[in-house]
Amino acid sequence: FVGAFSMFVSVSLAKTQYAAAVPIAVAGTIVTLGVMLGLYAGRIVRVTETFRSVIIGMTLAVALLYLFSFIVGLFNPAFVASFPIYRSGPVGIAFSVIVIALAAMNFLLDFDMIERGVAGKAPKYMEWYGAFGITVTLVWLYLEILRLLMKLANNR
Repeated sequence: FVGAFSMFVSVSLAKTQYAAAVPIAVAGTIVTLGVMLGLYAGRIVRVTETFRSVIIGMTLAVALLYLFSFIVGLFNPAFVASFPIYRSGPVGIAFSVIVIALAAMNFLLDFDMIERGVAGKAPKYMEWYGAFGITVTLVWLYLEILRLLMKLANNR
């Protein structure tokens, strides 16, 4: 799916100034991961119960919005396309930036989960959960950066 979406974006933006959207999104994803790891490892940002609750709540809200849009889009795609958050205007771009920031904050939750698992001497099979969490967050962040680049290209 990620490869197919990347190819779609690459072909769609081939004749725009965002022709290199895929490498930009890959670089942005890697840099974001590195920055968030640095912030977490340096204890610049601490994951508290309040922080965790807010990020999880916001992530669930975005997931429910995407699920609602998907289900409604099966029956009425034009209605979903009319939502300002899916357009390339200021509201859509701001929404994408917020979702990218939210995806970045989820890295902190992933790192915290791994660290708490190590401190709590979690069983060896739990390593998979930490790796899977980081992978899902990487893919989500990458796709959201691509969506933002598509919106920026269509906004011009």
